[in-house]
Amino acid sequence: MDKKSKEFYDRLKQKLSESTIWPAGYLFKFIVPTDTEKILHIENAFNGMGAVIKTTKSKNGKYTSVSIDVRMKSSQAVIDKYIELSDVEGIISL
Repeated sequence: MDKKSKEFYDRLKQKLSESTIWPAGYLFKFIVPTDTEKILHIENAFNGMGAVIKTTKSKNGKYTSVSIDVRMKSSQAVIDKYIELSDVEGIISL
């Protein structure tokens, strides 16, 4: 992980730790190029966690929004999920 990414995740972890009592619900939002494999990879990362997953294709169908509402154990667990999914080509985390 590069220095810029580490600093971003460190700041996010601090904000999450200060603003939330864990465990808590968390809403992940991603945008990915519409590709079944990429979408399944994201969905599979939350298997067995009781996540509610919604996908919505963009107007032209080129991109898909993936929203995952899930209970997370800690701010570090949230960061770990973002890092785990950062290898998905073209993913944008919102």
